[in-house]
Amino acid sequence: MIAMHFHVVTLFPDLIQTYCSTSIIGRGVKAGHLAVNAYNPRDYCQDKYRKVDDTPYGGGAGMVLKPEPFYACFESIPREPDSPVLLMTPQGKPFKQADAQRLAGHSHVTLLCGHYEGFDERIRAVATEEISIGDFVLTGGELASLTIIDAVGRLVPGVLGASTSLDHESFNEGLLEGPQYTKPPEFRGMSVPEVLRGGNHAHITEWRRQQALIRTLERRPDLLQTAKLTEKDRKFLAKLKESL
Repeated sequence: MIAMHFHVVTLFPDLIQTYCSTSIIGRGVKAGHLAVNAYNPRDYCQDKYRKVDDTPYGGGAGMVLKPEPFYACFESIPREPDSPVLLMTPQGKPFKQADAQRLAGHSHVTLLCGHYEGFDERIRAVATEEISIGDFVLTGGELASLTIIDAVGRLVPGVLGASTSLDHESFNEGLLEGPQYTKPPEFRGMSVPEVLRGGNHAHITEWRRQQALIRTLERRPDLLQTAKLTEKDRKFLAKLKESL
C-alpha cells in the first residue's frame, strides 16, 4: 500500500517525473512507498491555444497564470479532501524540518507550482498554506516542490533503508549534525578523530553530541534558542563560550 501520494500541479511535469524517478525518492516510488503524480493545467484549457497565462489587470511586466485551468486541474486530482495543499511562493512561510515531519504524517500532499510573474490571486484560495524555501526568487515552483517532496518523502517509513539514520540528522533536535568520517583513517594529512576509532560507544555518543553543539554555535547560534538542550549541554556550551 502506498503510504504517501504527492500531487504536483505544474506546467513542466517532466521536471518532476525525471527527478522523482532517481535516487532515494525513485527507489521509494519503485518500492511502492511513494507515488508522485504531475498534472499539467494546459491539459484543462478550453481554448485551442491551451493558454494558461494572460496580461495583468492594471498593467505591468510579464504574464500572470489564469485561474480557470488551475482550478480545473486541481479539482481533477484524486486526493484526500482535507489533505495539505501547498502553494510554492517566496511570500510563503519558510519551510522547516518540522514542516517535513508534519507533512509526512499525511497520506496525500498537493503542491502548486507557479511560473512567469506569478498566480492570479484567486488561485491562492485553494491552498491550505503557502511555502517558501528561501528569500530568493526562482523561475518557477518546481524546484521548491521537489525540495519538499525530497524532504518529506525520505521520512516516509520504508523509503530510507535504516530509519535509525534519521535520528541524528541536522535539525531533528534543533541542532546541526556534527562531522562524519569513513575510511581511510588518514587522508592528505587529515585524520579521523581517535575517539571514533576507539570503539567506546559512550564516548562516541558524547563526542558527537558535543560536535553538534559546537557546529550549531559556530554556524547557526539562533537554533540554540529553541533546541532541545539538556543541563549537560548547557554547561558544555557555557564553557565553550568562555573559551571563545
